Amino acid sequence: MDLSKIFKAYDIRGVYPEEIDETKVKRIAMAYAKFTGAKTVAVGRDVRLSGPKLQKAVIDGLTEAGVNVEDIGPVPTDMLYFAVGFYHYDGGIQVSASHNPAQFNGLKMVRRGVEAISSDNGLQEIRALAQSDENLASSTKGSFDSKEIEEDYFDYLTKFVHFDTAEPLKIVANNNFGLSGEVAQRFLTRIHNAHIQLIELNFQPDGNFPKGRPDPLQESNRRETSELILETKADFGVAWDADGDRCYISDEKGEAIEGCHLTALLAVHLLHDNKGEKILYDPRNIWAVKESVAAAGGISLLNKAGHTFIKNRMRQEDALFAGEMSGHFYFRNFYYADNGLIPFLLFLNIVAETKKPVSEIIKPLRDKYYVSGEINFEVADKGAMTKKIEEKYAAGSIDRTDGLSISFDNWRFNLRASNTENLLRLNVEAKDKTTCDQETQELKALIS
Repeated sequence: MDLSKIFKAYDIRGVYPEEIDETKVKRIAMAYAKFTGAKTVAVGRDVRLSGPKLQKAVIDGLTEAGVNVEDIGPVPTDMLYFAVGFYHYDGGIQVSASHNPAQFNGLKMVRRGVEAISSDNGLQEIRALAQSDENLASSTKGSFDSKEIEEDYFDYLTKFVHFDTAEPLKIVANNNFGLSGEVAQRFLTRIHNAHIQLIELNFQPDGNFPKGRPDPLQESNRRETSELILETKADFGVAWDADGDRCYISDEKGEAIEGCHLTALLAVHLLHDNKGEKILYDPRNIWAVKESVAAAGGISLLNKAGHTFIKNRMRQEDALFAGEMSGHFYFRNFYYADNGLIPFLLFLNIVAETKKPVSEIIKPLRDKYYVSGEINFEVADKGAMTKKIEEKYAAGSIDRTDGLSISFDNWRFNLRASNTENLLRLNVEAKDKTTCDQETQELKALIS
């Protein structure tokens, strides 16, 4: 059984059924059971059409390995994390390929305490077990039960809510055919915030993803959200990816808030009552977060991008919060895991407190920290291209925390290979717009 194509840096992903199928997934689940020694495991899935079959394969593999399974059904990935943490299960497996196109599917796996399993701490061992000839079945079969978790999840989320006195708001909510939009709507209804109106976009869950790749970073997706914000005169927009663990905010003008700016904004909000706490950020754009955290009395820590790497470092440091350019946001008060709904709720708190248009809230960060936005390139030899760029900009200060980062006095860039796709990703930032634009164009020309 060749699993080399589907085991990635921090999860398992591939095209169904050519690369990932029921037989492989069942065997991986049995290997997970052997490696973790788990007794009770939560299993969930996103809306992909192959999800029910692959979820059944996971459940069959776990129960045959002697593990008791709690099926939490189709849920956003953050609800799988909640189930593992809140009910003290020994682990959890989410059947999902995140924002990848419809033909993909995969597995995200955590251990007890919502500890992420990555290539650094178990994923390769699970792969070796799955590919081995070892008998992974147990003489005693595990049990199976279904569990409804939404009410407990909503009770838990109320600790993040402080916007009861907010003015009426209209918010475009782009669900990208996943499950997060409906969950957000039910939560707002649950806490009796009828003054907050969600203008539904791509709201009906649909594993066909009829508008293509369910990724809020796609230009067509951003444009669709922006146009509806302007058309409806909404106060701002929120968008989630298909499995709901990433969150994006756009202002009332339809302009998306960059991940580094939103991380800085949320960090300052959380540090208000948590002076001296640690905040993690990734190397793609660093200045907005680093300087905002310092000004707010926090300690900023640079870390490699990727949800498992961030989560594990957060545990080591007991960090309060972490944010990535990719739209993942992590919270100590959510088991050090990422959550796509909590950033939306915190942003509602900020809007309620400031009583300003969103563009004015974010303006100080946009005016001080100019960024290119992430630019992706398909490159035949990513290593050779990275070396070429390093030689060209060798006069700068070099950092290899994640990919290649080179800094100068008034600008810097990060160039890194994607862990989930065959792409080279570029991010540029500068202290002024002219420099940002000029250096971005030069790098684009060199890479293209």
